[in-house]
Amino acid sequence: MSIAQPSLFDAAPPGLPEGFVYRPEFLSPDEEGELVGRLAALPFQAFQFHGFEGNRRVVSFGWRYDFNEGGLKRAEPFPDWLRPLAARAAAFAGVAPGAFAHALLTEYAPGAGIGWHRDRPQFEDVVGVSFLSPCRLRFRLKEEAGWKRCAFTAEPRSAYLLRGPARREWQHSIPPLQTLRYSVTFRTFRPDVRPPAEGA
Repeated sequence: MSIAQPSLFDAAPPGLPEGFVYRPEFLSPDEEGELVGRLAALPFQAFQFHGFEGNRRVVSFGWRYDFNEGGLKRAEPFPDWLRPLAARAAAFAGVAPGAFAHALLTEYAPGAGIGWHRDRPQFEDVVGVSFLSPCRLRFRLKEEAGWKRCAFTAEPRSAYLLRGPARREWQHSIPPLQTLRYSVTFRTFRPDVRPPAEGA
């Protein structure tokens, strides 16, 4: 797939956590259609979390985080068709080409969502790309008086970046979706993280 040069202008929606950056129309409709065809053909498996199965299905490339055994595990290398999207996401995030060590591809069937969480501490910058359906991203931050909250809708073909406080201090969640959605989430390692050696 040939991916065109992205726009130089990004929207930072007001009232949202510092470090959250949003780019609408990150992909064209034709690009989305081509990638959705690739995504639909993947061997998705139910998300595993401490012996329980989540209501979404996932595939990882590069590395994956094993929530049952704990820690990073090697996964299959990025497929060739995913590399142009990773390169565009790297340009959007302002990181070096090839900086993303982990790609998490997720299928959300109707009714699937994600509870409140922060991404695992081994990871640094996070770029998410949305496909097919709008997604309500909810944020919350613990304060003395309770929770500070805000929310934002990520439209199909858009991308967002979590960095700094948005990544480290705020939790986020996705309420159950009404229609099928796919997402591709790219993550860099934190600079001080040394992943396990080959065969470890």
